[in-house]
Amino acid sequence: MVEIGEDFQLGFESEEEDDELSDSELQEAFGKGLLKPGMNVPQDKPKKAINNVEGLKKSFTELKKNLAWVERLDLTNYPAVDVAAKAENGPEQNEGNEEINVDDDFQREMYFYRQAQATVLEALPKLHKFKIFTKRPEDYFAEMAKSDQQMQKIRKNLLIKQTSMEKSERAKKLREQRKFGKKVQTEVLQKRQKEKKAMMTAVKKYQKGMTDKLDFLEGDKDKGKKGASATKSHANKKGPNAKRQFKDKKFGFGGKKKGSKWNTKDSHDDMSGFRGKVAHGKGGKKFGKGGKSNKRPGKEARRKAKARK
Repeated sequence: MVEIGEDFQLGFESEEEDDELSDSELQEAFGKGLLKPGMNVPQDKPKKAINNVEGLKKSFTELKKNLAWVERLDLTNYPAVDVAAKAENGPEQNEGNEEINVDDDFQREMYFYRQAQATVLEALPKLHKFKIFTKRPEDYFAEMAKSDQQMQKIRKNLLIKQTSMEKSERAKKLREQRKFGKKVQTEVLQKRQKEKKAMMTAVKKYQKGMTDKLDFLEGDKDKGKKGASATKSHANKKGPNAKRQFKDKKFGFGGKKKGSKWNTKDSHDDMSGFRGKVAHGKGGKKFGKGGKSNKRPGKEARRKAKARK
């Protein structure tokens, strides 16, 4: 207990028990060192353990019922013999005389295990004596704790959940297929645009006379046919076609076009191709003024000629 000084104790006893000390008095006592830590800590009285053996026996007698052992199935016995300990310590060990350290978990659990083992060895012969089966038959079906209606509800919920999961998986696969199909479609459209652009470029080159190949008109039909491509390449090696040759002969191979047909000093002095009769209309029957013409006479001339006859 906390010790209190004599002066403070005498003063405290002189006052009435119901009166409380003022704050100034407490501060003064604390300044003189009369108050010490732990002075106001309450102390509970220790609980007194009551072992009412007679009352417990009386309650046990009231609760106990005289039932057959088959209805009670209670056994009180000592644990089975520890074979390993018996082999080590010899046959001197007796049932129920061994000492168990309650703080050793392993030893305590082994004691419970051996006690259960001894109970089983004692209970099985008794059960067989009363013709009580101790093994489950092969055609045994355990009764369900839940009713059939409850199990049908559970089965229905499981089916709904499974169906929703399957739908979700199908939708996921469809989304993936759509993405893949869209990607393939985009690639196909890009390929077509590229081929179209290449064809337009080839057509422009052909129109400008920069090339004489018409392979772009055939498309992809002959792709992969080695014979056809070899034949075309062989034909191209021989030279340009007739159309290209005619255009080359007519228009030339490029270069200056303006003033290409003007006379020069040499062409003016060259009279080898000059024909005077043709130039003055005295040449043949077709171009001469005095020659006969195959032109049909007019209608009036034909009427006069007919009247003469």
